[in-house]
Amino acid sequence: MFDTSLRSLARRWLPALCAACGLGAATTQAQTAWAPQRPVTLVVPYNPGGGTDATARAVASRLSVLWKQPVLVENLGGADGLIGTRRVIEAAPDGYTLLFQVPSLLLMKYQRSLKAIDPVTRLTPVTAVATSPTALVMTATLPFKTLPELIAHCRTRPCNAGSGENSSKVRAQKFAADYQLRDLAVVNYKGTSPIVGDLVSGNLTMAFTGITAAMPLHKAGRVRILVTNGEQRAQALPEVPTSLEAGWPDSYSVTWYGMFAPQGTPPAIARAIADATREAGKDAHVREALAVAGAEPAFTSPAAFETMIREDDARLAALVKRFPLED
Repeated sequence: MFDTSLRSLARRWLPALCAACGLGAATTQAQTAWAPQRPVTLVVPYNPGGGTDATARAVASRLSVLWKQPVLVENLGGADGLIGTRRVIEAAPDGYTLLFQVPSLLLMKYQRSLKAIDPVTRLTPVTAVATSPTALVMTATLPFKTLPELIAHCRTRPCNAGSGENSSKVRAQKFAADYQLRDLAVVNYKGTSPIVGDLVSGNLTMAFTGITAAMPLHKAGRVRILVTNGEQRAQALPEVPTSLEAGWPDSYSVTWYGMFAPQGTPPAIARAIADATREAGKDAHVREALAVAGAEPAFTSPAAFETMIREDDARLAALVKRFPLED
């Protein structure tokens, strides 16, 4: 009778006990976040020296410490960021090859060479890292210190504008249209550093770019940041007016620096990378590096970053409809 009762109890409770064991194992597994077991490559699809590169290196350095694995920044410039972006698109979706990009990524689908292929659909958004207002930077070889003075000058003399990526091309075209500067020549560059070099020498009148590379030279008086394009003055440049304050309405343009993984990356890996990146952002050295670059922390979840991308995509689509990238 005792054996019969024991067998009855076993039949009744064993399935529940097994289920509980399984639940406990699953809970333990969920609590153990993914972390790399070998070096990670963070691709920056632009040349060294710009804001994208500086921000990526600051974060990568801290991630290396947190993960106890090297996070190697690989600069792979060319084709307005397409070459480096394609490198990540074609990588295995395992968390070991990541992309550090800016809003120009959203304009690639409008290039004829891509035949309407949208690289964003082949990537997994992981996290925004920081934001930074774009700026109109001019050569200091000209005496102007205000936007109206620059506009008046360019209406009577030949001027050119430097562009390092697709979104700055669109902004340059918008500026020319807003102020009827029909002869403004837009000069394409492969990165921000050569743009700043030509501004210093006077070979370039102005440029539409991020503030990172220009800020030290602006403070030294070798280039002049006339306006920034955010809703508020940049924390790093409180003396510089916004474009709205300077009389150029409807010129909002804030660059986000964001991290992407190849399409098909498991959500758990994307979340783990986002969490680690947010943790890296708490480090004082990372915060200092972002401040020096003129960027402000903006660490997000994958879902929140995807929302940012969707909103920016709609705004840029409206601009590129007016100002096509290619004729």
